[in-house]
Amino acid sequence: MTRSNWTTVTEFVLMGFTDHPELQLPLFVVFLVIYVITLVGNLGMILLIKIDSKLHTPMYYFLSHLAFIDLCYSSSIGPKMLQNLLVKKKTISFSGCFAQLYFSSAFTTIECFLLATMAYDRYMAICNPLIYTAIMTQRVCKELVIGVYTYGFLNSVIQTVLTFQLSFCDSNVIHHFYCADPPLLALSCSDTQSKEKQLLIFSAVNLSGSLLTVLISYTCILYSIIKIQSSAGKCRAFSTCASHLIVVIIFYGTLFYMYVRQPNTGNSWKQNKVVSVFYSLVIPMLNPLIYSLRNTEVKDTLKKMLEGKYS
Repeated sequence: MTRSNWTTVTEFVLMGFTDHPELQLPLFVVFLVIYVITLVGNLGMILLIKIDSKLHTPMYYFLSHLAFIDLCYSSSIGPKMLQNLLVKKKTISFSGCFAQLYFSSAFTTIECFLLATMAYDRYMAICNPLIYTAIMTQRVCKELVIGVYTYGFLNSVIQTVLTFQLSFCDSNVIHHFYCADPPLLALSCSDTQSKEKQLLIFSAVNLSGSLLTVLISYTCILYSIIKIQSSAGKCRAFSTCASHLIVVIIFYGTLFYMYVRQPNTGNSWKQNKVVSVFYSLVIPMLNPLIYSLRNTEVKDTLKKMLEGKYS
């Protein structure tokens, strides 16, 4: 396919979250509050982990990167969404759409495998405590994170380039509030079967591969916890991974719902928008809250910071 075919469209129109003008201002206020909480929560989590030496462990190292990814992911979608709720011309340039698809796809993939890495870390801590510090060294943790970032960005390059090699020569109206693969494929006047198959394969590999790591890790963790004789010991062991397990269930549940369904009707598009808002804006807001509210060490560090003990 020649370059001239896919540069026919120079900009796209984002339909946004709703087509009811009277709802746009209330939605702007709601999503702005969510986005601000997301920024404060995730930046706060990164700061807490950085300033307290007691939190300089593999678990919190990975958690700081989860907070960073949530921050970047919501920022790749949130600001443009908020802007479009206030303006009449809800356009995004061709290059802007490319960038939004690239970064949102990359951060989604990175979060999948980062959650899997965190599950493996909990497996090592609970099932192999005697060799945990010898295996999960600072160097190993950095290499795992670098590998996750590298794969996520490379995977996104492939998918984004494949999408924008398609022709967009008819309608330029995207029935969504950001540039995502399904609505872009629906716009294309090219044969999208090859791209749809590749998207399905990559999504299946990424989701199932990372989720399988999580399931295997937690199966082993559960088996180890069952063997602990004291109730107090069982509670302590489970509490170290309870927050992560909640985040995993919410994140993977929404993603599987998103990718398994095929939006063919107008009602399906509306449902997809709701689910997209949940995993692109709400989940990044919930993650630091879940970890801070259920984690004694994080709460203690926050209390000390508020009392000025780290000033």
